Amino acid sequence: MGIAIVIAAIIVLLLLITAAKMHPFVALISVSVGVGLAMGMPLIAPSPETPGIIDSIKAGLGNTLGFLAIVLALGTMLGKMMAESGGAERIAKTLINRFGQKRVHWAMMVVAFLVGIPIFFQVGFVLLIPLVFTIAIETGISLVTIGIPLVAGLSVVHGLVPPHPAAMAAVGIFKADVGKTILYSIIVGLPTAIIAGPLFGKWIGSRIHKSVPADIAEQLVQQKEARELPGFGNTLFTILLPVILMLIASVANVTLDQKSEAAKVLRFIGDPIVALLIATVYSFFSLGYARGFTRDAVLKFANDCLGPVANILLVIGAGGAFNKVLLDSGIGNQIAEVAKHSHLSPLLLGWGIAALIRVATGSATVSMMTAAGIVAPIAASIPGTNTELLVLATGAGSLILSHVNDSGFWMIKEYFGMTVKETLMTWTVMETIISVVAFMFVLLLNVVL
Repeated sequence: MGIAIVIAAIIVLLLLITAAKMHPFVALISVSVGVGLAMGMPLIAPSPETPGIIDSIKAGLGNTLGFLAIVLALGTMLGKMMAESGGAERIAKTLINRFGQKRVHWAMMVVAFLVGIPIFFQVGFVLLIPLVFTIAIETGISLVTIGIPLVAGLSVVHGLVPPHPAAMAAVGIFKADVGKTILYSIIVGLPTAIIAGPLFGKWIGSRIHKSVPADIAEQLVQQKEARELPGFGNTLFTILLPVILMLIASVANVTLDQKSEAAKVLRFIGDPIVALLIATVYSFFSLGYARGFTRDAVLKFANDCLGPVANILLVIGAGGAFNKVLLDSGIGNQIAEVAKHSHLSPLLLGWGIAALIRVATGSATVSMMTAAGIVAPIAASIPGTNTELLVLATGAGSLILSHVNDSGFWMIKEYFGMTVKETLMTWTVMETIISVVAFMFVLLLNVVL
């Protein structure tokens, strides 16, 4: 019964988002109410031990956003400081100079992987695409050859590496360790980005040659006023500071006595919220005041960048609400029982469910959140499940087969001046390579660990 309700809920959710064109936030909350009603949950909580439908939705949304709203806000401000100060441009130029023109597509992948850690896919893309255009114009290399490694690097980081929103939310739902997840995501992500980026990019770029679209070139490749860029070391340190702090905390968890003061301090500093807070405040100085920006200017950057985050936050919060209703209604336990007897690996389930929802809705965030909600109780009931790798498997599934129902698909098509067929041959194939290759590496890592 419970499983039939979940399947029906997912179908209704997909129809609301795709056919009815309902906003994912409204669709997820509506479906959450429907699941609660279908499972016979009380409308209003009769006692604290038995949550009502609305209590479940409020608790799920609140618990998810209580953590993520802070992480997202701080991460977005950090990304904005990099963009405005010229830090992203500095990293790109330094790496391109080091790699040389012949290997410039490798440089773009490394740039995207580094710059993508603290910022959203869309922000990173808009930030770095002028560089791709500039290089394509200067070198005459196909836009596809240089552009695919850029979007591959950004996409891998977006889907797999905390503190990205969906990956971070999955860490919370699966109760995984953030530091270990970051470490494993880099081990899995770098070779995946290499295969889907420079290697596939060079191959497909030789078959589809694209020049920079004239109208976009005029707007973006204007000669920027010669401004002094921040130092490479300073910028790189600013981006990697939260990652370094989180990794130190994970090492302290393994090596130090947990009752010692040193362990407590390192765990506190390495908490994602504190690590990002330290890095963001540091960026106000290193990339803001030290670069000659006034306090008013830095405040304006921080204000301006928060608007676009609201939409993402609401969808993630609604995903958390859906997950909580599944758990409180008892469906989670029923699914876990069936899965225990099906002998399917939680890793395969996480990847498969996320992949199905991604193909149907086009949203990596919705698919990762929904899959995590469904698979978490199963994973909890199967001893020995590596929750960190489960985050990565679900993230890999959520990237598969981006097509016409994904806003990212249309963004790539327009910026690269491609037809729908060409976008399917380049972007869609690249996303699918990332999903399948990353999952293969997750399975390999699972064998090793």
